[in-house]
Amino acid sequence: MRIDLYQRAEPEGHLSYLAVPEGKVIPEEVINTEWADVARGMELDNQQANSTYAIEDAEQQINKKGYAITGLNKLA
Repeated sequence: MRIDLYQRAEPEGHLSYLAVPEGKVIPEEVINTEWADVARGMELDNQQANSTYAIEDAEQQINKKGYAITGLNKLA
């Protein structure tokens, strides 16, 4: 799956990540936060999304919501 990847700073020095399908706009429900552009058009699979960016079930999240995001429980 090809995605555009964004990140934002969280408390205690953690980072959270947002993945959207390549070329799509960040969905309105998450644009109220400052997201920094990390990569455009990168290839991402579920295993890499979970292990590198703490995004569980990235493909399922994208199919359901149009984006995938780091789970809050993964930031602790």
